[in-house]
Amino acid sequence: MNLSKILKNAFLIAMFGLIVTACATKKSVKTTTESSTTTKAAETQKADPIEKLDALMQGDVYIGSDTVGELASGVPDRVFFATNETILTTASRETLRKQAAWLRQNSDVTVVVEGHADERGTREYNLALGERRANAAKDYLMTYGVSSDRIKVLSYGKERPVDSGSNPLSWSKNRRSVTVKAN
Repeated sequence: MNLSKILKNAFLIAMFGLIVTACATKKSVKTTTESSTTTKAAETQKADPIEKLDALMQGDVYIGSDTVGELASGVPDRVFFATNETILTTASRETLRKQAAWLRQNSDVTVVVEGHADERGTREYNLALGERRANAAKDYLMTYGVSSDRIKVLSYGKERPVDSGSNPLSWSKNRRSVTVKAN
C-alpha cells in the first residue's frame, strides 16, 4: 500500500516537472533570407516584438546601436545601465576603455559626461541617479589615465530622453551616460 502511494506521488511529480519544462521551452523559428547581405537589424524588424526586444536588450540593458553616436571615429559616445543601477556592464567598460584611449591620445580635449535616466521615478531621484551614472563613467575613465580636470559631470535625469516611448525598450535606451566633447 505504501509503495503504491510513493510510486503514484513520484509519477505525479515527474509529470508536473515535464509540463513545467515543456512550458518554459522557447520555440525557435528558422527564417531564410533572400540575400546574404541582410543585416541583423533588418532581421529584427521582421521578427515578432518579443524577438526584436531580445535582440536589442540583454536583461534590461540596451545593447543595440541605433541611438549610439560617436565621440570620435570608431569610439562610441554612450554606455547603458540597468534599471536603478550605476554598475557598468562589460560592454560599457569596453566602450569607456576606447574613450579613455582616445582621450589619452588627444590630451587637449575636455569632455562632459552626461548622466540620464528613464521616465520612471521622480525628477529629483532621476537627477541624482543620472549624476551617479555619469560619475561611474568618469571614475572608470580616470582609472585608465584620463585626468579628472578634463572630465565634467552633468546630470539631466529624465529630462532629455533619446526615445520618448513608454515601454521597456525605450526606457533601456534612456538609461545611459553620454561622453560629449566640451571644446
